[in-house]
Amino acid sequence: MAINASLQNKIAFFSTQPYDKTFFNKYNEDFGFQLDFFETQLNPQTVALIEECEIVCVFVNDIVNEIVIKQLAEKKVKIIALRCAGFNNVDLEAAKKQNIKVCRVPAYSPQAVAEHAMAMILTLNRKTHKAYNRVREQNFSLNGLLGFDLFGKTVGIIGTGNIGKAFSKIVLGFGCKVLAYDIVESEEMKNDGVSFVGLEEIFKSSDIISLHCPLNDQTKHVINKTSLTFMKDSVMIINTSRGGLIETSSVIEGLKEGKIGYLGIDVYEQEEKLFFRDLSADIIQDDAIQRLMSFPNVLVTAHQAFFTNEALTQIALVTFNNIKSLLVQNDIENKAALLV
Repeated sequence: MAINASLQNKIAFFSTQPYDKTFFNKYNEDFGFQLDFFETQLNPQTVALIEECEIVCVFVNDIVNEIVIKQLAEKKVKIIALRCAGFNNVDLEAAKKQNIKVCRVPAYSPQAVAEHAMAMILTLNRKTHKAYNRVREQNFSLNGLLGFDLFGKTVGIIGTGNIGKAFSKIVLGFGCKVLAYDIVESEEMKNDGVSFVGLEEIFKSSDIISLHCPLNDQTKHVINKTSLTFMKDSVMIINTSRGGLIETSSVIEGLKEGKIGYLGIDVYEQEEKLFFRDLSADIIQDDAIQRLMSFPNVLVTAHQAFFTNEALTQIALVTFNNIKSLLVQNDIENKAALLV
């Protein structure tokens, strides 16, 4: 049912991709919002694009700091709607001071991200991406494609929210021993056979470490020079959460020294300058990502883990329902969705 026509119902979308327009336009038929799509990132320079609009919708790499929020308040913006779960790019205290509501999509098909993490593990291990290219060139040799059985290996999961839980079920299905670390231990996962241990034990005992925690002051650079020293030689590290969980310079050294045997990243600390863009004709100025991509045992995907039909459907529907709830009743039933 469309919202009351007397309400301000214009939404300015930033960092828009073609698929955003497709899904949000499709599901807007039941809401009746006016949608303005901007391909550019939200930052202090692009706030000027907003005209007579009380709602902005942003994504993971938009800049929503104190400066931007003050500008949004001057533009009479009342709601910042994140079409993602993470909110480390938003200054929540600044939004609170300006009396701007901030909402997010706390869960949207956790299976999408969990399955992508497993896809990265299998690709790195069995080297299917290299085998595909070889066979297309009529090279049917198996040299250099040796993998290992996942069955019986120890997988460490850091962060056991919805995605971490979904990932644990997948690796348990492969016959892995699963260790997990989180501030709050999941009884459901314990009942499934997962052992909760300290972070140092995760580092010491895991053949594969998969990151599924949010980015905050406690988790920033959880993979660093020190934590790498505890890990097994040739450890596999997978990150489908936030780029800042990994200290890039340390993992480059770890790869050079052979400490890290496999690295799969769907996120990158400086990704806002790279991801979601076609830079195939450009000279990449980021030396760190270029160095990472030069390693034969590194797999980089460009923040693709969430990218399924089911997830995009949920993102659109939950975002619209969040906005509608705030406009109509100034609250959201799902408290996890309301940040300010």
